[in-house]
Amino acid sequence: MAKIEIDENSGFCFGVVTAIRKAEEELDKSGSLYCLGDIVHNSDEVDRLRRKGLRTITHADLDKLKGVKVLLRAHGEPHSTYATAKTNDIEIIDATCPVVLQLQKRIKQAYDTPSERAPLILIYGKNGHAEVNGLVGQTEGSAVVIQNEEELEGIDLDRDVLLYSQTTKSHAGFLALVEAIKKRKKKGAFQYFDTICRQVANRMAQMREFARSHEVVIFVCGKESSNGMVLFAECKAANPRSYIISNTEEIDPEWTRGAKEIGICGATSTPAWLMLNVKEYLEKTLADD
Repeated sequence: MAKIEIDENSGFCFGVVTAIRKAEEELDKSGSLYCLGDIVHNSDEVDRLRRKGLRTITHADLDKLKGVKVLLRAHGEPHSTYATAKTNDIEIIDATCPVVLQLQKRIKQAYDTPSERAPLILIYGKNGHAEVNGLVGQTEGSAVVIQNEEELEGIDLDRDVLLYSQTTKSHAGFLALVEAIKKRKKKGAFQYFDTICRQVANRMAQMREFARSHEVVIFVCGKESSNGMVLFAECKAANPRSYIISNTEEIDPEWTRGAKEIGICGATSTPAWLMLNVKEYLEKTLADD
């Protein structure tokens, strides 16, 4: 029988833990709560909370609601969301991650600071990601989002530039972008701020070590998880026999055939109960072989 181990460093980050705790506290009291966007990028966890009474809404829905309670997830929101809530007499349960909240404040302060020539604010992140939308919202939409070096083409870098990062991006990717900007700039100041969450950054090294210590790695995360894609890339680089799944339905028995040591890990948006489900599934499947 193969030894199957769940990575003790995987699973929800503290920001997600707080958001889910706040949601469950309100659901236990009232049995109903709105959440602006999926509370976490994991459909299985979203479904679990939906069965408890959590209803996911969009910004368009928020405009129409009156006098209800709405949870803001860990990703954070722009000022316009709070303004809409005030206008519509909506009670906000704010679960914005403290790391994200601090980053929002830094970007807004930079944007609001008077200067002879307004700097270009760049955000290394995924366009359209909830956290990134909140960050861009601190600049009234003027910040430019870039995901890689190629997207620097066509951007005027010969003005003062301030670079920040989405909290869940790759640290190596951020440093590569810093070097690319340095090479392209001919004039103007350039300041960059490593605003990647340390809990996330530390997991990358931990993930590589965990992947190398097992013959086969099953990485569990939702398909929409930006952090999950970054961490899985670390797994795959460290161990080619790494496979990504959303849940047990996607497991191919051939992946683990003959393996003596199997590791299960996940993203900061992966619930512990889902990784445990995968372990129990593998134990049963391998016992039946």
